Amino acid sequence: MWGRREVADEIGMPAILAAVAGIARELEVPAVLRTAVTTVCDLVGARHGRVEVTGPEGAVAEYGRAGGNGVVELPVRAGPKTFGRFQIEPAPGRELSLREREVVGALVAATAMAVDKAMLVDQMRRRERWLEASYDVTSALLAAQDLRATLRLVAERARVVGGGTAGAIALPDGPGRLVFDVVEPPGEDADRLTGVTVPTEGTATGVAFTTRRPVVVRDYGDRVQEQQRDLAGAMPAMIKDLDSAISVPLLVGDETLGVLVVAKFRDKTPFTPTEVQLAETFAGHAALAVEFSRAQEVRQQLAVFSDRDRIARDLHDLVIQRLFATGLGLEGVSRLIADPAVGARVAGFAQDLDGTIREIRNSIFSLQAPAQAQGSLRAELLRVAVDARDTLGFEPRVGFDGPLDAAVPDAVRSDLLASLREALTNVARHAGASSSSVDVTVDGAGRHLSLVVRDDGTGPPLERERVSGLANLAARAARWGGSCDLVAAGGGGSRLEWTAELPARTGEQGSGR
Repeated sequence: MWGRREVADEIGMPAILAAVAGIARELEVPAVLRTAVTTVCDLVGARHGRVEVTGPEGAVAEYGRAGGNGVVELPVRAGPKTFGRFQIEPAPGRELSLREREVVGALVAATAMAVDKAMLVDQMRRRERWLEASYDVTSALLAAQDLRATLRLVAERARVVGGGTAGAIALPDGPGRLVFDVVEPPGEDADRLTGVTVPTEGTATGVAFTTRRPVVVRDYGDRVQEQQRDLAGAMPAMIKDLDSAISVPLLVGDETLGVLVVAKFRDKTPFTPTEVQLAETFAGHAALAVEFSRAQEVRQQLAVFSDRDRIARDLHDLVIQRLFATGLGLEGVSRLIADPAVGARVAGFAQDLDGTIREIRNSIFSLQAPAQAQGSLRAELLRVAVDARDTLGFEPRVGFDGPLDAAVPDAVRSDLLASLREALTNVARHAGASSSSVDVTVDGAGRHLSLVVRDDGTGPPLERERVSGLANLAARAARWGGSCDLVAAGGGGSRLEWTAELPARTGEQGSGR
């Protein structure tokens, strides 16, 4: 540290120039302030100095200790900009001379210019970091990352670059709701926040989504708890520690894909307008990345669907036709065989081929179902069967017959799907089966619906009330004038038949019988 001068009037131009150069050399606001207050106090022999700049974090520096002597205060100003104030307390029993005041004024002006420069440098560095984050997201795209990995990268880079404690992506979750689908960094806090839903009305995240404009808030945790106080237990306890936060919409054209949130825990330092602007620019790049990832996934799905369609065509045009021809040949041969037992056995082989053809046709439909409309009842029934695979330990065989999609209205459809789900759950819980089959049939007139679930398990229990879900199945069937029966199947196992009477016209509601 420079030695104190006993005679302040001896301050020469070289010392002043050196002091100005030392202040101007610093490129960060805290360093500028520390150098400035130390240099000024040392040059004029002050016992205490303090400089404070509004805006930047940690923009306060002190030198020495206040002693209650008279204080000289000067504004830290560069042109029209006023950054803060500079206070000088002379040594006990002394007052600053005119020369000292001139020196202090010159150094305070140099400090203001250095602070202005440091702020510009800081903004430039922040822009570089946001641009680097955008570059990281773009690089991830070129590396063909999936959509979820892209979302996680966007949240992580925004958190780091924005100086937040947590970064998150909220996505639409039905009308009027958003769900925090991705939360960074991983850990207990992220686990508690992931999956939390918030309304689009009255929340910062929701306002950003609906207005398509950034929203910046202070005391974020208090606001959220106030908004959600009627939903007891809906918000994790850690929410109360949220302070400053920024919510930026992810926009692609006229579509709002979601909201990028950067939040600070136990840190009330607000986000500056520059940070908001940079986050908004980054969100624009990130939204394009997310949209690109979605397009990539769709393209991959289309490629899979194309392969499935090709396989389905080959099965239909080649395999089924050959099996059909072979079955016809066996039926013809069976009539020429003199031995009735041998003839019946050959005819049985032909019937087995017919069953195989039905199985292949069901497989063809399952291959084509993902590419068909999501409203297909057959596709939904297949999906229920596939979903039951983990609990059953095997995938049940599914067969269809009749105009299911045309004849079964939506209201009956929901009961049919729920009944199939319940029936397969009962097989998993009680039957001890190694295989199961599902047959769904609508008669030619489109008036009678039948669901038959068979298994090779232990058969129906003697005490029927112990079978979970049978009452629900019977109630759903009765709602549509049908019935539900669980009986022992021939050859072992159980056979559950659930029926419903269909309205004469598609879409007609049930009679409530």
